[in-house]
Amino acid sequence: MEAGEEERIQETIRISHFNRPLSPEEFATLIESKSIPGVFRGVVKGWKAISLWDPSKGGLNYLSEMVGPTAVVEAMMSNHAHIFYGDLRNHERVTLPFSAFIASCKSYIEQLSLLSVSCHVSDSDKDKATNEETCSTSLDAPDKLYLAQVPIYSAERKERCSLEVLKEDIQTPVFIENKSLASINFWMNRAHSRSSTHYDPRHNILCVVAGQKEGKLACHAAKSHHLYMNTVTLWPPSACRFLYPMPIYGEASNHSAVSLENPDLSVHPRAKHMKKYSAKVILNPGDALFIPEGWFHQVDSSDLTIAVNFWWVSSIVSDMVEHMDAYYLRRILNRLVSKEMGRMMPKRSILNMKKEENSQNDEASEGCEEPKTNGKSTNLGVNQDKSMILGQLDPNGLQLLVSVNGSIAQIFSSLEPLALQKMLLAMTEHFPRTLEALILHMLEPAAAEVLTCKFDEMEPLLTKEQQEEFYKKFYSAFDNPSAAMDAILNAKETFAFQAFQNVLDQCVGAKVVGPT
Repeated sequence: MEAGEEERIQETIRISHFNRPLSPEEFATLIESKSIPGVFRGVVKGWKAISLWDPSKGGLNYLSEMVGPTAVVEAMMSNHAHIFYGDLRNHERVTLPFSAFIASCKSYIEQLSLLSVSCHVSDSDKDKATNEETCSTSLDAPDKLYLAQVPIYSAERKERCSLEVLKEDIQTPVFIENKSLASINFWMNRAHSRSSTHYDPRHNILCVVAGQKEGKLACHAAKSHHLYMNTVTLWPPSACRFLYPMPIYGEASNHSAVSLENPDLSVHPRAKHMKKYSAKVILNPGDALFIPEGWFHQVDSSDLTIAVNFWWVSSIVSDMVEHMDAYYLRRILNRLVSKEMGRMMPKRSILNMKKEENSQNDEASEGCEEPKTNGKSTNLGVNQDKSMILGQLDPNGLQLLVSVNGSIAQIFSSLEPLALQKMLLAMTEHFPRTLEALILHMLEPAAAEVLTCKFDEMEPLLTKEQQEEFYKKFYSAFDNPSAAMDAILNAKETFAFQAFQNVLDQCVGAKVVGPT
């Protein structure tokens, strides 16, 4: 990754923090319009839910009584214990009474209390080890359920939401009170849990209502369950290449394909950069976090965490006119492909060109259009004009130079436009067959892209007549000028297609076999 791109990503993940609620106008200007996350400390502490839902203050009984015994909710049941992946292959949706889930939470609290006592029974090292193993087994085994995205309010649902009564205990944060909300959702886990890395297609305010910040159990194994606290890890959309999004055509296209516990770098090698381009936020009860649409995030929750989130459609999406979708998509893809092509371009350092040599090179280039002895490769010392290297080689010498220095693309990239022009003109006059071999048989896709970019850079430096004269001489070196032009254009398009493949892989998780 280029330094410039790395700096842009690092700048993006600098999350704003506020100790007061913003006005709707401030939020729209400072945060939402820039699509950057924002942390708002203590802004929902005034909710009735903060005290009424708190499990340590009888909140479980309150929730059960408020919602009632007949309310049914949908929960996620994970195939991976405390990890809840978005892919249906790794979890299933199960329906159960809300009261049954709350009862299981009460049972879990009792279990924790008993285990806390049992961990203190013996002071011997042997018994401690046995107790820790018992604690770990007892705590890990039962928890595979998670109340995820249970609606309190939904603009799309005509029927009453099962948890709608809980809306009385919360208020829409003041800075989004002018938004047209798509939904308000209830989230609750019994034991510590971790969501898979994913993004949402809507703006999101996540508000933590309850959740233990620190473990209170004595045994180490039980304490380990609380190390997660309530932590949200965030990645900007520009970092999605490190997260390997699921295929765009799949049902979990907004989720990362990287394993959270044991990422396989042989399958997902770019995932080694995941942490570098992420930011972590720890949320306490009363805190809120704005997660912009498209931002990947992963939520680690401590035991008995309760949260509420607000979703709304961004103005960018809501203002998009449907019949323009195909155009917008092509513009976006073109932009991403152009950026990827820039990233793929070779560096200028292949021939170690130094600034202090420029004057010597310019002086040497004045006489470099004379043919060299027998067309053989000459000494490539520092005092020799590097812009003429290719012009001094026959096809065999050219092949040797490329094998030593890396690629034609890197050599082209190291030359200034007018130096490259002089080199090509020297080749057309003295080694036309070498030039023909270079263009027709040795021009890799990156070299074609560099060559045409150098042509574009060259043109403003020449008069119209000089441009026409150059291209006329250049293509006259080929027995079939059309074949030369086709070779350059075909290789250039192959380079662009490679960038297109990379964009689809990195941004949408799609694979394409070849140009269409």
